[in-house]
Amino acid sequence: MSRRIHLDAVGGVAGDMFVAAMLDAHPGEADDTLATIRAAGLPQSVALEVLPHRDHTLTGTRFAVDLSEETGGEDHTPYRELRARLNDSDLPANTRDRAQDIFARLAAAEGAVHGIDAADVTLHEVGNWDSIADIVGAAHLIEARGATSWSVSALPMGSGHVKSAHGDLPLPAPAVVELLKGYALHDDGRKGERITPTGAAILAHLAPVQDGAHGPGKLGECGIGFGTKQFPGISNVLRVLELEGTPTAFAEDRVAVLSFEVDDQSPEDLAVGLDNLRALDGVLDVLQAPAFGKKGRIAAQIQVLAREHAREAITAACFSETTTLGLRWEIKRRAILRREETGGVKLVTRPGGVKTAKADIDRLADSESGHAERMARRRQEEDDALGGEGDND
Repeated sequence: MSRRIHLDAVGGVAGDMFVAAMLDAHPGEADDTLATIRAAGLPQSVALEVLPHRDHTLTGTRFAVDLSEETGGEDHTPYRELRARLNDSDLPANTRDRAQDIFARLAAAEGAVHGIDAADVTLHEVGNWDSIADIVGAAHLIEARGATSWSVSALPMGSGHVKSAHGDLPLPAPAVVELLKGYALHDDGRKGERITPTGAAILAHLAPVQDGAHGPGKLGECGIGFGTKQFPGISNVLRVLELEGTPTAFAEDRVAVLSFEVDDQSPEDLAVGLDNLRALDGVLDVLQAPAFGKKGRIAAQIQVLAREHAREAITAACFSETTTLGLRWEIKRRAILRREETGGVKLVTRPGGVKTAKADIDRLADSESGHAERMARRRQEEDDALGGEGDND
């Protein structure tokens, strides 16, 4: 059964609002969530509370992180140090990976805003223990719920300025703008910070769809998470709605598609450059096709598929590794068949229940008898993986 979680940004999106909304929908997850946050290394002097809360309109939950005076606020944490701290923590592997990805997106956005490499970024307010608790708590709850897809409403833009370690910043904050490129924003006339950097990074990690193209679903749990700010005439809440759908063989996410043409680089050198692109973190695939360019010149048409958060770094690498003077990029949705890997063989269940298998050809490269032996080994490995129940003809 597929599960989609919809985020309704009534008041906005922040890390504490996300955790609160998820725990309001699933209060039984509170103890495990707090224990997981502690496993990230939070001092005992940092108090964590899940509290019932209501305003004059709605009832829900607040997630509060109280920093004692003795703890202080480690609000100037180098990203390298934060990454190492999480790697050395006792967090479950999947939760740690999600938290690392959220922080990596934050660092990449801050680096893009300030013109420095993500690895050299110092996270200021986001380096504080409360933001660490929000992100680790969010990572745990995302993993625990196991949603097959996420969606989000149009996001409130907000306006005005917010104080930061870099001085007063316009709203939405520059890092938030960087993280939310491609998403629909609306201005409801209410000033203030509506989307925080932590909230934007969580959204970027989830890559929720926003165009309303969703299949039918049966409404399940609902949760309301309150933020700390108050806005006139509206509850400052994030609402989560869980919808159970019909079983599906595929998931959806978003990828960056970069494309350009090259007509003045030697084939040998271009091959080296494209191999270097393929080796980059965040690159999913690099495709090359022949084309005719201006003046009838034979050209190579290049398409790079990449993780959305890595787009800017990969754009820079395209300019470094090839002679192109410009490229086009767009963010596209894609459907992906679910897959599992066993013994170097990738297994996929296609719509209708048919299973197929594909052996990793690189593992067969040591076959000494050439093509015939490789293909025989490949068929045998695929048949073994399918156990006689698939269709690989």
